[in-house]
Amino acid sequence: MKIALLQYSPEWENKDSNKEKILHLIESNKEKFELLILPEMTLTGFSMNAVSIAETIQGDTFRFFSKLAVEKNIDVLVGIVEKSKSKPYNTLIHIDKKGKLVKLYRKIHPFSYANEDKHFLSGKRPAITKVRKWKIGLSICYDLRFPELYRKYAKKKVHLIVDIANWPDTRIEHWRALLKARAIENQCYVAGVNRVGKDIKLNYNGYSSVFDPMGKEICFSVDKEEILIAELDKIYLTEIRNKLPFLEDIKLI
Repeated sequence: MKIALLQYSPEWENKDSNKEKILHLIESNKEKFELLILPEMTLTGFSMNAVSIAETIQGDTFRFFSKLAVEKNIDVLVGIVEKSKSKPYNTLIHIDKKGKLVKLYRKIHPFSYANEDKHFLSGKRPAITKVRKWKIGLSICYDLRFPELYRKYAKKKVHLIVDIANWPDTRIEHWRALLKARAIENQCYVAGVNRVGKDIKLNYNGYSSVFDPMGKEICFSVDKEEILIAELDKIYLTEIRNKLPFLEDIKLI
């Protein structure tokens, strides 16, 4: 399966401008892929103005990417601020190539260091989705620091783990090390999609990356708006798991 990681610099809370940026990057890309993955809070940046930017699951962002999915015949993983009866959720939604919402994941670990927990509700459960018979475990940014979530995905033998993020440059080595660790310990592909540019407080240098089940970095991008393409090989993944059957020894205690 070919996946595409869209790394870009979103304009702060400007959904219309960011849609145009995304369309430009996609139209400039000539290589085909089956799954498009975009950063956390894709069209707004990592904003704590949660109530003002929140939308329903099938709101404007969904409609935009649903249309894109159908036109390009691709599945899409995109981040939104999801409206709820109390505080919003920081949510990842999966839209299939027919433009249908097939899965959502609500961030389990709000980033308390930035007061995200004061503006967003915490999700309660992991989420696994499927694209072209690939099982994919979903996560968002700060979740990456908590390996317990990913062990649940490993027990379900996911083929790919995705983490969408707004991860600042001051802690980028943590991002890189944790993505690699999640790939090695769970013997699966890991795709981390970050942003670049600046928001009202922080700088971002990207390092969107894909690691294979042995921890080899297949691709990465630094300080650049671009679409990264990575080809994932399920036969290779299965061979690794059969040769080194470490997942069979997991004991969740």
